[in-house]
Amino acid sequence: MTAKTAAAAARATVYGYPRQGPNRELKKAIEGYWKGRVSADALRAIAAQLRGSTWRQLAEAGIDEVPTGDFSYYDHVLDTSVMVGAIPERHREAVAADALDGFFAMARGTQDVAPLEMTKWFDTNYHYLVPELGPDTAFTADSSKQVAELKEALALGLSARPVLVGPVTYLLLAKPAPGVSADFDPLTLLDRLLPVYTEVLADLRAAGARWVQLDEPALVQDRTNAELNAAERAYRVLGGLIDRPKLLVASYFDRLGEALPVLAKAPVDGLALDFTDAAAANLDALAAVGGLPDKLLVAGVVNGRNIWVNDLEKSLATLGTLLGLAGQVDVAASCSLLHVPLDAAVERGIDPPVLRWLAFARQKTAEIVTLAKGLSNGTDAIATELAANRADLAARAGSALTHDPAVRARAAAVTDSDARRSQPYAERAVAQRAHLGLPLLPTTTIGSFPQTAELRAARADLRTGRTDVHGYEERIRTEIGEVIAFQEKTGLDVLVHGEPERNDMVQYFAEQLTGYLATQHGWVQSYGTRYVRPPVLAGDISRPEPMTVRWTTYAQSLTDRPVKGMLTGPVTMLAWSFVRDDQPLGDTARQVALALRDEVNDLESAGTSVIQVDEPALRETLPLRVADRPAYLDWATEAFRITTAGVRPDTQIHTHMCYAEFGDIVQAIDDLDADVISLEAARSHMQVAGELAEHGYPREAGPGVYDIHSPRVPSADEASALLRKGLEAIPAERLWVNPDCGLKTRGWPETRASLENLVSAARTVRAELSGS
Repeated sequence: MTAKTAAAAARATVYGYPRQGPNRELKKAIEGYWKGRVSADALRAIAAQLRGSTWRQLAEAGIDEVPTGDFSYYDHVLDTSVMVGAIPERHREAVAADALDGFFAMARGTQDVAPLEMTKWFDTNYHYLVPELGPDTAFTADSSKQVAELKEALALGLSARPVLVGPVTYLLLAKPAPGVSADFDPLTLLDRLLPVYTEVLADLRAAGARWVQLDEPALVQDRTNAELNAAERAYRVLGGLIDRPKLLVASYFDRLGEALPVLAKAPVDGLALDFTDAAAANLDALAAVGGLPDKLLVAGVVNGRNIWVNDLEKSLATLGTLLGLAGQVDVAASCSLLHVPLDAAVERGIDPPVLRWLAFARQKTAEIVTLAKGLSNGTDAIATELAANRADLAARAGSALTHDPAVRARAAAVTDSDARRSQPYAERAVAQRAHLGLPLLPTTTIGSFPQTAELRAARADLRTGRTDVHGYEERIRTEIGEVIAFQEKTGLDVLVHGEPERNDMVQYFAEQLTGYLATQHGWVQSYGTRYVRPPVLAGDISRPEPMTVRWTTYAQSLTDRPVKGMLTGPVTMLAWSFVRDDQPLGDTARQVALALRDEVNDLESAGTSVIQVDEPALRETLPLRVADRPAYLDWATEAFRITTAGVRPDTQIHTHMCYAEFGDIVQAIDDLDADVISLEAARSHMQVAGELAEHGYPREAGPGVYDIHSPRVPSADEASALLRKGLEAIPAERLWVNPDCGLKTRGWPETRASLENLVSAARTVRAELSGS
């Protein structure tokens, strides 16, 4: 990737690629290592094979320069913490004893040591491990991973470009370490961090890197003058190094805004910009700063986050305009392809004409290569591809799947009263307490219980015909009975049926709604070895028949305690799907909300007194720019209220959110008008409880006291301490006791022990409050 004249041939590249392998080989190998069935050497060999296979496939597809360093056993931000020596004090002994085990301990924790906090990567559904920094943090360079992976690619005869998280984004993503004042700003460590990046760049240069990519997505968010000055200083220092590789600074997910002139003037060799969706504004902004006449521009014109085929002619028009604004224009996806599945060609359950609308990582790679060819050689060189693309776009636009007149008429008829409960919360709370009769500090779980190997096998047997529907349903009834019995014995107050019949909290509903498509192999990494298979929201949405009533009412028949109905909310149904891009998101959300409203009303009619509508994605879908947020929150909160507003005052509506920064959406949480909200809080030490109190949040809340993303079992004393901290912010009559999130990914042994400790903690603190 050499910056040349504008007449030079455009080159094709990507910033990153799915890590898991065609059959999720990486997930299986890592989990095998955790269980002692795969050795460390075998795990490393499998990882190396996957990396090599990916690089060769990219090169064979026509990618001119492959990325290295984007591969990770768990998370690339955690890899960066290792690279710069930012190992938390509590993990240093484990890392020193065994680097691989110590790495996983930072990610997952151990029985004795808590993991790093985990939160969403900008507005995606990928999770990263939050760096913990303080005024005493001493950075040291360890470029061994980055250098080794570069050498692997070069040894295959490939042109390769290492990809690193940039220093400014790394610090902006960090948090003060435990025990450090919340006022500490990690960005003050920039001058201490830059020499480490200098050393890493020198190591990569010595290993053969001609270019190094430094990702700075944090700069697409609203930034203060101090933060922009830090970015200017960082790239003045790194760009001013004498013996260094060429530097490509990449941004994605939105427009750069006020950071663009800072980077345009920096002494670096190239910028990679996103030109899709809201980031299309980068084009006019680039012209306004005079372009990049002496720099390489890598143009992200293929959307790296959705799965729809690119409008090749539109992208070529954008690229043609950009040719006049940079010394060299290369072609890429808008961001790493980590966020999309691997290959649409292996899907067999989608009608072939509809399948042609879809582009996963391999198809997007082909689009990038086609666009680079067209930009270099003219449209005649890609005439066949352009004709096929026009036909696919036209077929989608004219499909009956994308236009259902009845659905559209119902959505258009929604009024303000459809999104408003019949009584205010204060009156509802009285009715609900009388109806439910719950104790102080009521205990519950978030919804799912462990999805055991036996449950997964039963589901697979049903799919393949090895068991019939009757046999499968008997297995589900047995599981629900066992889950209910365990909760009663443990002493939980509001029960759940455990969701044994559900493959995924979004996919389960998508498979029962019109307008959705299901994939067989569309796996995407959420965090670590947790992969999800987002459904494809391709058309107008409706609910043909009830989806959850049968199993919820069966569970309720087994107990006198209330059993929650469990639904996934409309915003999360969108955020955790690949959503149609041919109409406004708010219109699609309203369609989903009306379908879910029917389900909520049917649950209530069947006798369900507590109904939880999960919205863990409300925060992650929040636009990165503050100016764009009010419009999003208006339709997002309205969609939730449309879903839930049709119930009686004594029916208690819950919602749940997890693993996000909640402070900047507290007003939106209030606007949902849910009666109870449960939130992740264990890793963040009840931070959200204080944020709710500061806002004056008037309803009931359950900040989590059990971190379910770690295998460790919190003691009763630990849970009690978190409850007491929660009580400092939330009155006892409004505080619930629950885990951070659902228990689907946990095993039964730690689930039993953890929930027993949770109930014990609630009883202890109740006794303290009553003085007994």
